[in-house]
Amino acid sequence: MAERAGRSRLTREQLRIWRGFIETSNELRGRLAARLQSESGLSDGDYQVLLALSEAEGRTLRSAELAALIGWERSRLSHHLGRMERRGLVARDAAEDPRGVDVRITPQGAEAFRAGSVPHFRAVRELFVDALTPDQLAQVAELTEALRRQWDGLAAE
Repeated sequence: MAERAGRSRLTREQLRIWRGFIETSNELRGRLAARLQSESGLSDGDYQVLLALSEAEGRTLRSAELAALIGWERSRLSHHLGRMERRGLVARDAAEDPRGVDVRITPQGAEAFRAGSVPHFRAVRELFVDALTPDQLAQVAELTEALRRQWDGLAAE
């Protein structure tokens, strides 16, 4: 028990590293979202939805599956889909199961996604990939894999 209590305290250095990681991650996400919006007219949320739908079989997902896939609450997704539907990017259809709704990407949504991906990938390269050496990129991959393994282990407990 004492060992566990001692392990729960973070050192100043650990807190400094954690804060730097969070602040840098938030700054990167914000810069990418701003560039995506200004260069394509798509919000970060639009892009997440369109990406998930473009990768789905038949380019369609149940709304509950889509919400889980992108990590959103269903009510948030429903409101966002309404805005996207009014812009012609997605369509919602009654599912075979009357308790659900199918969400599909429209041709206009697919085109907006394709057009938005080019400047988005350019921004990812400029703001992330180009800032790191190949060794540092490999380290980022190792770090993200270690975090996911930790989370999977905690979820299994």
